[in-house]
Amino acid sequence: MVGALKNTTGLMGLAVCETPHEEPDVKKLEGRLQLGQVEEVILQAESEPNLARKMMQWKPWEPLVVEEPPANQWKRPI
Repeated sequence: MVGALKNTTGLMGLAVCETPHEEPDVKKLEGRLQLGQVEEVILQAESEPNLARKMMQWKPWEPLVVEEPPANQWKRPI
């Protein structure tokens, strides 16, 4: 719907959903789950312990150590 104007936000060109709060269709949700989304969630859950171990090594909660650059780092040859 090009040219549609949403009165509440003033956004142009976005189609407005007439029933934004309708109940989800259970059959649609079941279809999504059968299309591999369950496997994707399982793979994501399996990779979380690996990420946790890496975070323990990286220690992102500690402050960064800032080193001064060498004196001639930004000096261009003439």
